[in-house]
Order: sequence, then structure tokens, then C-alpha cells
Amino acid sequence: FSRYLFNSLLSSALVVFATLYISLNAAYVLSKKRFRGKNALFALNTAALMFVPAAVKIPRYLLVQQAGLLNTFLALVLPMLAMPVGLFLIKQNMDQVPDSLIEAARIDGAKEYRVLYTIVAPVIKPALVTVAILAFQSAWNNAEYSQLYINDDSIKTFAFYMSSLTSAVGNTVAGQ
Repeated sequence: FSRYLFNSLLSSALVVFATLYISLNAAYVLSKKRFRGKNALFALNTAALMFVPAAVKIPRYLLVQQAGLLNTFLALVLPMLAMPVGLFLIKQNMDQVPDSLIEAARIDGAKEYRVLYTIVAPVIKPALVTVAILAFQSAWNNAEYSQLYINDDSIKTFAFYMSSLTSAVGNTVAGQ
């Protein structure tokens, strides 16, 4: 029980922090930088919102297998990092941050890292908290990855443990 709980806590925490880091940095680039293909990248992210998880189950499994992540702890974390809704939400909130605020910080000598993490991130904190909650919820409740990618019981998560308990109880009750 405690091992499953530890695995869930660790994998969920890693998913939350990595998702926030990736989404915040990508949203900053998509929102405040100018480069060719920016709109196409955002349109691709928006199109990714249309896919249901069942539609990408096989390609995701093949990617995890090709990367050699089967039966490793990273198989619980890395597939969860692609969160198009998080990037969309943070980017849309970041669009509301005035460019003059960022320009003033640059005039004062702030580098890009400082502008993003000490000026922009506090302004969009509600969006970051929302994405953190969504990432935690999806990582914590995900029993599927333990079933698909993990064979070693010491790596499986609490959600898998609970689903196996409920299915075992259901089978016992049905057998009576």
C-alpha cells in the first residue's frame, strides 16, 4: 500500500512541476516572441485538444516502447507531460499581460528568465494553479499507465492498486 502511494505522490509531483515548467516556457515563447511558424504551432496545439485519449493510446504506447521506457518509472511521467489544455490556458492568460510591463523590465536590465519567472508568472498565477490542479488530477487518477507500461509491482501507482482492489471485490461478489 505505502509503495503504491509513494509512487503516485512522486509521479504526480514530477508531472505537475514538469508540466508547469514546459507549459510556462512554451506559452511565453508563443505569446511574447515573434518568429515564423508561431501561429502554426499554436494551431497544432489547439488541434491536439480535439483528440480523445483513446485515439492516441496506441501511438503513445509505441513511442514509450521505442524510447525503451517500458517497465520504468519514467513511463508513468513522460507521457503525461504533453498537456495541450495547459499550454492553451497559460498562453491565453499570458496574452493579457501588457508588453509594456515586459519592456520596462528589460529596460531595467532583466534577462528573459527573470522577466518570465518574477514578472509574468506571478501575474498569471491563477492559470498556473489551474494547470497544476489539472495535471495533478490526471496524474493521480491514471491507472492506465501502470496497466499498460509497467509489469513490476514496485513501480505501479495507487490508482492501479485501488482499481485492482475494486475489480477483485467485484469479481468476488459476482462469483457468489
